[in-house]
Amino acid sequence: MDDLSPSDLKAILHSKRANLYYLEHCRVMQKDGRVLYLQEAKHQNHYWNIPIANTTVLLLGSGTSVTHAAVRMLARAGVLIGFCGGGGTPLYMGNEIEWMTPQGEYRPTQYLQGWLSFWFDDTQRLAAAKKLQHARIQFLTDVWQKDKDLKIEGFTTNDSDIQKALHIFSERTEQAQKPADILLTEAQLTKVLYKYAAQHTKHADFTRAREGIDKANAFLNHGNYLAYGLAACTLWVLGIPHGFAVMHGKTRRGALVFDIADLIKDAIVLPWAFICAKENATEQEFRQQCLQSFTNHKALDFMFDQVKDLALRGKPEEQAVENKFVAGEHEVLEDDLIVEDDEDSETDDEMDHQS
Repeated sequence: MDDLSPSDLKAILHSKRANLYYLEHCRVMQKDGRVLYLQEAKHQNHYWNIPIANTTVLLLGSGTSVTHAAVRMLARAGVLIGFCGGGGTPLYMGNEIEWMTPQGEYRPTQYLQGWLSFWFDDTQRLAAAKKLQHARIQFLTDVWQKDKDLKIEGFTTNDSDIQKALHIFSERTEQAQKPADILLTEAQLTKVLYKYAAQHTKHADFTRAREGIDKANAFLNHGNYLAYGLAACTLWVLGIPHGFAVMHGKTRRGALVFDIADLIKDAIVLPWAFICAKENATEQEFRQQCLQSFTNHKALDFMFDQVKDLALRGKPEEQAVENKFVAGEHEVLEDDLIVEDDEDSETDDEMDHQS
């Protein structure tokens, strides 16, 4: 793989990539031109390949280490690396969203410029927040109407209580005068959705507690962080810093990640957290279910579409001919390539970073 240029490793658009990895108790390394993770067993070590060109986010949990050579290859493929605790939560630095984003390359500028064109105006920023909330409800409606597995478990927008809650949410969102009003309305809707999910999955005594030890709360935390990974990836690819939030607060460095993650959390993470808790699923089984649902319903595609639409204010996507940016990606021109020396061939034993 050392013979491949950065453009080869980024042939798959981030919005079309299929993999998001959470790893724990393993060592991530570069071996024979590939990025692998090693899990030590009593009699034999097991190596597993990470298809980095088709991966968006790598979450490293407790008991992990990653080598210098592996990080360099992950960066060349445009994979975001996040460090977290056991079970995928929390991301380190408390409530801050911390991602190691590859920086040694050009990023598109039209999305950042478009975002800033409205961000400093309170009225336009509020309008953007409302648009995200309406998109969130539309995505929930689409997913719950199409997903047969969710329908079997009783999750459907045909339910009168859900229809009433969504209608009230839409009206109050439209009437909101400031972001705090939207946050209050959002909290009220989420409370209704928790109650609805708890009733349909026999969790009558459920109370949302981020430090809760029951499976439903643990799965909600874990699934939310998976959504944060996709949101962080979306913003990084489009070149929009995480601090330019429209709803969750302008003083929180990672607040825009929360805004974008909200687009898919209620539709996918919330119902499957309760369903998997009811079925006493393992953490891995829940994670696989979430990731499969993200793929089935094209959650990452949806995030990209919504953020680009806001940034470009509904205008047709501009083509930056000079740098050949396309949909948040770019074709590397020959003059742009940086010729690297043989350092890429170094072995993992030469440098090791412990998380």
